[in-house]
Amino acid sequence: MDILFRTKKFCKQCNSDKKLRRVYDPRMAQLIRRRLDELRAADTLEELRSLPQARCHELTGDRKGQLSVDLVHPRRLIFVPANEPVPKKPDGGLDWSKVTAVTILGEEDTHG
Repeated sequence: MDILFRTKKFCKQCNSDKKLRRVYDPRMAQLIRRRLDELRAADTLEELRSLPQARCHELTGDRKGQLSVDLVHPRRLIFVPANEPVPKKPDGGLDWSKVTAVTILGEEDTHG
């Protein structure tokens, strides 16, 4: 899967183990790197559903259209499909099997 980043700063952090460890504790840096590697290795977003440790899911409410994967609780890696147009099922829901690119928005606690 193709991975884009909303900001150049977060892109630079995520693509350098040294910078990740400078900004985050070792466990968080390791999980950010692992989740990005899992996204890169997947052909489509559907493949992440089979990784229970990632717990990839769509967000709701004012975050509708965004997805997240678990990092160190309660932090999540937040992203959106980057395909144009965003692949939809006939019922209007996201077609995970056709999402081949994502834009990483950042990491945060979506519950607080």
